[in-house]
Amino acid sequence: MLQKTRGIVLHTIKYSDTSVIVRIYTEQIGLQSYLLRGVRKQKSKVKSNMLQHLTLVDLVVYYKEKSNLQNIKEIRYDYQFKSIPFDVAKSSIAMFLNEIIYRSIQEEEPNPQLFNFLYHAIIYLDEYHEFVNDFHLLFLVKLSRFLGFFPGGHYSKQAPYFDLQEGLYYDFVPGHPHYMDSPESEILDQLVSASFENPSAIKLTTGQRRKVLDKLVEYYRLHLPSLKEIKSHQILHTVLQ
Repeated sequence: MLQKTRGIVLHTIKYSDTSVIVRIYTEQIGLQSYLLRGVRKQKSKVKSNMLQHLTLVDLVVYYKEKSNLQNIKEIRYDYQFKSIPFDVAKSSIAMFLNEIIYRSIQEEEPNPQLFNFLYHAIIYLDEYHEFVNDFHLLFLVKLSRFLGFFPGGHYSKQAPYFDLQEGLYYDFVPGHPHYMDSPESEILDQLVSASFENPSAIKLTTGQRRKVLDKLVEYYRLHLPSLKEIKSHQILHTVLQ
């Protein structure tokens, strides 16, 4: 059955000397694996940069229910990046976001709300030049809503500690090491209230950014066993000084 859908490229692996398998999160049929034949040939119509991480594509695919490997009839850009490939900070953030998305989303069922969130967040990253250094923090907080562990409650002087295991603010230090202290808990509350359209209230130092990112990665790992070890956020520590 032919199916038309938008998609987000997440992962590409070599299949043969001339072919690749591409993992694409699609709007209409969820996460799918596609065999692209001949794309490694010099004269291929599908250029390699179309298969880079987080590329937004428009697809016509042959969809077979319960098949582990689908085929693509047509693939073209749905949106072409203007700055991500040419900006070190943005490309490093994109690499990190891609790792988080790829390891977090295992759904073979469509989720249009999640897809639209990811789609528009990627475009915001590409088009906006302000707030770039803290974009990934806001993204992680907003994505957690779709994954089922969005932070509950709010920071206050009466509840200044965020428990990463429980996903809630408390008035006492938890009896385990998985929590944010008061300054980082307050920043998390600011991130919960912010949006991609209006992020101006968030202005972090390098030290704050590093601490909050490490805690958010820990938060994800506690709630998503599939994440295991995340490595790309260490690169962000170096790039986003």
